[in-house]
Amino acid sequence: MKTLSALSIGLLLLFSACQTEVAPPQAAGPVPSENQLAWHDREQYAFIHFTTNTFTGKEWGYGDESPSIFNPTAFDAEQWVIAIKEAGLKGLILTCKHHDGFCLWPSAYTEHSVKNSPFRDGKGDVVKEVSDACRKHGLFFGVYLSPWDRNFAQYASPEYITYYRNQLTELLSNYGEVSEVWFDGANGGDGYYGGARERRKIDNRTYYDWPNTHAIVRRLAPRAMMFSDAGPDIRWCGNESGFVGETNWNTLSVDTLHPGKSNINQLLNNGSEDGSSWLPAEVDVSIRPGWFYHETEDERVRTPENLLKLYLESVGRGSNLLLNLPPDPRGLIHENDVKALQGWKKLLDATFSNNLAANAKASANTYRGKSKQYAAANITDGDAETYWATDDAIQSGSLVIDLGTTQKINYVLIREYIRLGQRVKQFNVEAWKDNAWIEIAAGTTVGHKRILPLNAVETSKIRVNITDAKACPLISTVEVY
Repeated sequence: MKTLSALSIGLLLLFSACQTEVAPPQAAGPVPSENQLAWHDREQYAFIHFTTNTFTGKEWGYGDESPSIFNPTAFDAEQWVIAIKEAGLKGLILTCKHHDGFCLWPSAYTEHSVKNSPFRDGKGDVVKEVSDACRKHGLFFGVYLSPWDRNFAQYASPEYITYYRNQLTELLSNYGEVSEVWFDGANGGDGYYGGARERRKIDNRTYYDWPNTHAIVRRLAPRAMMFSDAGPDIRWCGNESGFVGETNWNTLSVDTLHPGKSNINQLLNNGSEDGSSWLPAEVDVSIRPGWFYHETEDERVRTPENLLKLYLESVGRGSNLLLNLPPDPRGLIHENDVKALQGWKKLLDATFSNNLAANAKASANTYRGKSKQYAAANITDGDAETYWATDDAIQSGSLVIDLGTTQKINYVLIREYIRLGQRVKQFNVEAWKDNAWIEIAAGTTVGHKRILPLNAVETSKIRVNITDAKACPLISTVEVY
């Protein structure tokens, strides 16, 4: 009787492995950078609007406000950061200079700053205290620097661009790592302008020479994401109401965004299936009616239930949520706002703490090359880097998750493997009831995360059907709550 040698067995095993190796999918369309992938994972964080407006009751300061009015006598950056962290938010973006031109740091380029205020006897630096508190408590720190300045005498002249870039350089050089830089779209109009008290217009397409300003950020803060209406890294969602479109493509062609375009807000809200750049949406919204603190709004803070709705219509549709929390004149996040944040966190924890699909049995009607590397088990293994995929020629497929026993479910969460592009164009979710599949939800895009609210459906199995995609679909996760 002949036997195989160890060498022969090794060769056979190697040949078998080569035979079963399946090539991974290729990228489809624009893909996110590593910085953008890290940004997607942040999901939700805070916006802080704080300046002389906090003491005047205005939303937009005119630019003639005296620095002497800025005096938050109980200012506590750690109180902000702890409230933000305990709410499950990952960081904050600080309005270092709003349209009024008042600087929350002792800028070397203007007298209109905290250095001429009573705060810390003129030796204070809000930006430093906030950035230090973020680092201490493990939150990321971002800066907002308004391109419009209603105080600076040379606004609308070339001299202002030099001034603006000098201040941006200060912020990016002196306060540790900056993770996001926020460029507001409000530009030009009436203002103090050093005493001129006039209206000034600029062409926002050319005046700021944005490419050279962006280059400063890339050089000084290479991991920072830049936000504006048109990016270059993150786009505006087209509204300040707290939602992105149910159809939300992370892709957009920047040259389709220009002043006067008839449907620009809708385009920003939905993105573009055929967009040439990866330009995901950020949803900016305030916990109060205004962006700055007003005592008259103390009883108009969003409820925990409303904050959950904002979460579902932003993060739950594949974008990030930037929630504004305006400190009061004491320099504290108001008790009513903190209470709302705490209630929201309890709702989030109660809703999404028990994934019924964790490590559940999953199957698919098709998977790439019949290789375990792309099988359905990847959608319930808790690993965001594994995924189910089909063969290149197949742009649809069905995934079944067996929950083991009949369960009451309220939400289904789906993620695409966006590292290789956003693909899904149409999908639905079905529940197994009375020995038949019944549709319980449907949608268009998925992206980084899609959460579908259900109406307390009782079932033992769910099926996710990808009915149309731009290329072979890649689903990394399906969760059930």
